[in-house]
Amino acid sequence: MMGHAHALSGIVGWMAVVPFLDGQEFLGIRFDLGPGEIVAGSLVCAGSALIPDLDAKSSTITNTYGAFTRALSSMFNGMFGGHRNGTHSLLFAGLMGALTQALALWSEMAVQIFVFLLLGIAFNGLGLGSDKNSIASSVINAMATGAVTLALFTAGVGYTWIGLAVAFGCLLHFAGDMATELGVPLLWPVSKYRVGQNIGFTTDGKVERNVVTPALTIAIVLLSFYLFPWPELLPKA
Repeated sequence: MMGHAHALSGIVGWMAVVPFLDGQEFLGIRFDLGPGEIVAGSLVCAGSALIPDLDAKSSTITNTYGAFTRALSSMFNGMFGGHRNGTHSLLFAGLMGALTQALALWSEMAVQIFVFLLLGIAFNGLGLGSDKNSIASSVINAMATGAVTLALFTAGVGYTWIGLAVAFGCLLHFAGDMATELGVPLLWPVSKYRVGQNIGFTTDGKVERNVVTPALTIAIVLLSFYLFPWPELLPKA
């Protein structure tokens, strides 16, 4: 799938599991998910759902932070055997989740920086800014990313769950790509068999543009009505 569809799937995926996670403990991590955590988790998953495509030179995430992400892309491409290979495996999802969780245990400041980076990737994937003016787009993205990151921080949002959210975002990416005709090698490097190959729809084809993307967008709207306590959040008349 294309970057915007992956980002949307990250938002939908997190919002869909909130009712099942809220108040529960999983792998020693307790999930107390208020409005702030719902927003933060949705955007973290949206950004994480783009991470596997760091192996592609033309991907949304590769071109988000200029030379920095292009250098990472070149490294990932070499380490994981090219596009849609190692970075699209269960091993990679687990690795990214573990590294992110270790970061959370190491430093709260490091987590805030990582969240800022993920939010910027998410907003870029969602199409924030104008394609016709890359400078204006970058400025708008940076301002929005900084404002949301700061708002979540001042609201007291904690990220004890961030490793699981990042791994989940990667898994959502795999699910999206398995729905396309190219499939993904989930069991790399043990097996290079591509799950879903020659079965699904064409990437950026009519099905993705006219069915998948609108359906994900509608799902976000419906889940927002269901999850957020709007009477409490909206100002009183």
